[in-house]
Amino acid sequence: MAKQKTVFTCTECGATAPKWQGQCPSCGQWNSMVETVAEKPTLSRFQSLAIVSEVKCLSEVEAVEDERIATGIIELDRVLGGGIVNGGVVLIGGDPGIGKSTLLLQALAHLSQELPALYVSGEESAQQVALRAKRLNLKAADLPLLAEIHLEKILSVLEKRRPRVAVIDSIQTVFSDALQSAPGSVAQVRECAAQLTRYAKRAGTSLFLVGHVTKEGALAGPRVLEHMVDTVLYFEGDTGSSFRLVRAFKNRFGAVNELGVFAMTETGLKNVSNPSAMFLSRHGQPVPGTCVVVTQEGSRPLLVEIQALVDSAHASNPRRLSVGLESNRLAMLLAVLHRHAGVACFDQDVFINAVGGVKIAEPAADLAVLAAIVSSLKSKPVKDKIIIFGEVGLAGEIRPVQRGQERLKEAAKLGFTQAIIPAANQPKQKIAGMEIVPVNRLDEALSQLF
Repeated sequence: MAKQKTVFTCTECGATAPKWQGQCPSCGQWNSMVETVAEKPTLSRFQSLAIVSEVKCLSEVEAVEDERIATGIIELDRVLGGGIVNGGVVLIGGDPGIGKSTLLLQALAHLSQELPALYVSGEESAQQVALRAKRLNLKAADLPLLAEIHLEKILSVLEKRRPRVAVIDSIQTVFSDALQSAPGSVAQVRECAAQLTRYAKRAGTSLFLVGHVTKEGALAGPRVLEHMVDTVLYFEGDTGSSFRLVRAFKNRFGAVNELGVFAMTETGLKNVSNPSAMFLSRHGQPVPGTCVVVTQEGSRPLLVEIQALVDSAHASNPRRLSVGLESNRLAMLLAVLHRHAGVACFDQDVFINAVGGVKIAEPAADLAVLAAIVSSLKSKPVKDKIIIFGEVGLAGEIRPVQRGQERLKEAAKLGFTQAIIPAANQPKQKIAGMEIVPVNRLDEALSQLF
């Protein structure tokens, strides 16, 4: 047999090269070239993913809000922006066993009672899916199920049944006869996702695609996969913990960075109505090195406990370790703490942790992180029922953060009585039961705390 011709394809932009290169010549990304089978171009690749229409002036286009269909799972609807949209394509990724298939099976079992639906399983047999539904006590007797990985057969079933909602679990297992490469390759994932997206837009079917992730936590396959779909959701959380977080990284029909919180139980994923309670302290009394911050996840304010442990370094290079926060920002904050507050940690190991496995990306936690570090270093606990938030600048100033009013109201609702916040975030009207302490400088904030 003649040896198959191979090329090297960039997983970020899809560019090809005859030989391996450390850097993609098209997009400049490093270590993104993978070997794939050379495919002959097909006509289907050059068809538009969107519905083709005539040229119109923008003023002639009627701007109508998309109709939302509730999935029956409140936290999933929150992340999606209020529910699923006709013709919308959602890509959901996460670590193996974290609950992607469970969540979608629960949602589809609820939707199938009112709408025509279809669950396509490429990783599990029909018996395995039925056993999961039985274990979760789902009313899924009328849910159509197809165990298939052949794209052309899946599309024929979709054309015949015309479901309003469909799930493909997972896109990495689907393959097309038009390509020679194996399922899960860059070409197969790109082509299968494009054809399924094209069908969803044409037929108005809401489509969920389950995606695998790499060891770095990114979605496996070409980067163009995330550009094709309308919404990208990521499952977060430790498999050893019962809590799961679903975050929206892209959403054409809603806000990004929305967060949905679930609890994994024996009967599936359950909505967590008060997620702040799972991130707060379980201490009976205040202990050194802990502080509560109000972080904003999309439109939802969350109260998260920040823990710090400062200990004498036993090596020439002190350790700087942070879990849930950016390590580079921790190093910067320690330098600001030394320069503008006179607190030195150059001979101390510093460990920072955000309780509950949540990842804090916004700078509003800066002041709380430094307060927890100073509390641990001095062995002085922060007073009970106090919350802190604010961005710390390199000049030692406390800068304002977004939606300060909503953060304060959420803290007051959970029984907190005092808040140290940036002066620019001071509310115009008093909040019942909450004492506001505005600060402008880092040393001023630390003197108020200690």
